[in-house]
Amino acid sequence: MQVIKRTVLKQKPEKGTALGFGKYFTDYMFTMKYTKEQGWHDAKIQPNEPVRFDLATTIFHYAQGIFEGMKAFLQPDGSIGVFRPDQNWARMNRSAERMCIPQFPVELAQEGLEQLLKLEKDWIPREAGTALYIRPTIVATRVMLGVHASTEYLFFIILSPVGSYYAHGLEPTRLLVEDFYVRSAIGGTGEAKCLGNYAASMKAGEEAEAKGFDQVLWLDAQEKKYVEEVGSMNMFFVIGNEVVTPELVGSILPGITRKSCIQVLKEKGYRVSERRISIGEVISACENGTLKEAFGTGTAAVISPVGLIRYKGTDYTIHGGKMGDITKLLYDTVTGIQNGTLSDPYGWVKKIEG
Repeated sequence: MQVIKRTVLKQKPEKGTALGFGKYFTDYMFTMKYTKEQGWHDAKIQPNEPVRFDLATTIFHYAQGIFEGMKAFLQPDGSIGVFRPDQNWARMNRSAERMCIPQFPVELAQEGLEQLLKLEKDWIPREAGTALYIRPTIVATRVMLGVHASTEYLFFIILSPVGSYYAHGLEPTRLLVEDFYVRSAIGGTGEAKCLGNYAASMKAGEEAEAKGFDQVLWLDAQEKKYVEEVGSMNMFFVIGNEVVTPELVGSILPGITRKSCIQVLKEKGYRVSERRISIGEVISACENGTLKEAFGTGTAAVISPVGLIRYKGTDYTIHGGKMGDITKLLYDTVTGIQNGTLSDPYGWVKKIEG
């Protein structure tokens, strides 16, 4: 694989810098192209620099694009660990199918990622709660106006050293239940990690933030009755002795962290249900004291406790506004496996020697 070196490297954030999320980017990126005639080709690692696009490029007009999110961690033995990349590549190709994008070769993408991570190893932050965020993306690049699938695409991977997704870290989040705007409907693109889903969520997110909330809790599009997900996380509720997460009905992103948490909980003997759960059930459980915990899961936030939900103007505090035991168990387990301080009985961490 061709590697094009930079003449001058970027200055890395100093130790102790508050990294935030998605503010800094490493020196290099992996790219490959697709054309109808050649398929996926021209795979290379090159300097992470701005790329020029014609203003008639398809992605700007019809949003035919998808992305993924992974994390890499420096392991105690000096290797680089990536959390469940096989699951991300599989989901990305499912998203590609939904968005009429050609399936990409997973082996080549993984090879490119591994070479990129070896080259950028010094960018992996060492502080607790940090990671090197991995953003693979595919965008349509044909210069054309017309509502048709593109015949040309760019696949790229960029890297960013990150801290906590939320500025307040593990302090419980505040969610505003959205009962007007719609993120996605069954039959739409909700289960694909595509660009348009996130654009559709921004209006509600901005309004929630202006009211002092961290995120929107989405309801189903048809009845505005059933809980679906948060903008950047899948949702879980601990009601009585049952851990409930909304079932994947086609409008919810199938999260890799969600899947991992379900497996951990089941193996530790918890009763886990993937089913439709109404906002009414959540509120009733909060009122009668059976809602013990609520938390979100996702690559960016990992495990995030939820301390308050507002629905129709009323605030409902959960677990005294503090992190619950199950939430902490999952956070400690998943992050411990990711950073190598706990054993990995599931084989989730792909180790890269570099």
